[in-house]
Amino acid sequence: MHPAPTPALGGSRWNAFPAGGTVLTAARFLAATEPLLQGIIDDNALTSADGRVLEEQIHATLALGTRETSLPLLVGPDSAPAARELGAQAERIGQELASWSTAALERLLTDPAPLPAGPLVVRSRCYGHLLTPAATDLLMGRRGGPVTMQLYNEWLHQIVLLRDALLPFTNWQDVPLTVTPTGLRHTEPARDAFLTELLVRQIRHTRIVDFARHVVTGTSGPDGYGFAAAGGTALPTVLDRSPLTAPRHLLTWRPDPATDEPVTHAADNPVTYVAEEADYYTAPRTLVEHLPPTTAPAGPLTARRVPGPTIPDGARTAHIEVTDGTRTVHVDLGQALRGHRFAHRPGPAVGDATAYGAHAGDSLPEDSPRTADIWAALRAPGLVWTRAGEVTLDATGQDDLVALALLGRLYPENVTVRPAGPPVAGTRTAGGADGRSGPSRLVAVVDPPPAR
Repeated sequence: MHPAPTPALGGSRWNAFPAGGTVLTAARFLAATEPLLQGIIDDNALTSADGRVLEEQIHATLALGTRETSLPLLVGPDSAPAARELGAQAERIGQELASWSTAALERLLTDPAPLPAGPLVVRSRCYGHLLTPAATDLLMGRRGGPVTMQLYNEWLHQIVLLRDALLPFTNWQDVPLTVTPTGLRHTEPARDAFLTELLVRQIRHTRIVDFARHVVTGTSGPDGYGFAAAGGTALPTVLDRSPLTAPRHLLTWRPDPATDEPVTHAADNPVTYVAEEADYYTAPRTLVEHLPPTTAPAGPLTARRVPGPTIPDGARTAHIEVTDGTRTVHVDLGQALRGHRFAHRPGPAVGDATAYGAHAGDSLPEDSPRTADIWAALRAPGLVWTRAGEVTLDATGQDDLVALALLGRLYPENVTVRPAGPPVAGTRTAGGADGRSGPSRLVAVVDPPPAR
């Protein structure tokens, strides 16, 4: 059987990606866009002296707050946690991609990569990216023209799509991106929905997950908190980090350790992780005052994450299994992650209110007279809450997954998670992370993250 012929470049084709799509990391995708850069250099007879103009352009396009920014996201200390996390991601990823792009341009200017089919001419649908005056003059004035501008427009837009596709992921350099003959343009509908929600409202975690799933698999699914695809899973970062410092909304791509061969198509039978309770507000509850008397666990608490079976519509649940060696309890992973997203995280010292991701002004009450046992809370039916003052649950000495399971057992309004040590003096906690004040005032005390 003869191999499929390599498609001729030109028109809408600037690459040789297979029709069924392929999987590339960020670095490999950026390298695959180099024919566009080479075409720009060749058509415009660019020299090394012109490189600075295009370097400034890509930095301006990928930065936040510039005239030429492709992401008009204004982030400040009072912004929602998701916006702050995604804004920091945009800055970090944008700077790195701009650096990679500059290095590629410098290399191609001094060591050209011949285009086997001759000069490259493509048609690129304009997306409205604003150019610096110097880049406008170079690409459309002095020596540029329609061919150069089309090539540059396509290259610039593909890099912007790449930056945006990587925003949901902490380990963005490792993410397997589904790439088609249109590059990353197939992500545009999901990207538009993602960016619209980010820019006009408090973006939902489910929207971030849906966009991330499109980026990896090219498919949509039910609303959820993560997903599994061929080669790995994408789940919130807190599963590998302290609840005090882990991002609330970002995901980490975790390759399947059983997968030795490179992934060729990540869209094979993806499933979305969903919470057992779609609405925690209607879930059964147990008053902390009704918990049984404290009974010491038989041994140290240990925890592990256990995926559940796939249920209809391509969804799956999972839970955290906590055991004391003889008894076992199960906490829905979706509720635990919801609890982490909603929890207040006061700073450890006055003047450092953002050290653990809190808004300025978040602090703990000066007195915490009542306590409850975490093992009793973990074994309670439903979600634990209180209507009578504040209650502290001491999870120090437990690993981070046990602490996360505890957050999954607490009614997630007006819950604070803080490091061990003297509480921060100040005003009382101010309501749930969703903006509503709940009757519950629960404080989970956990070990501080190790110093780096």
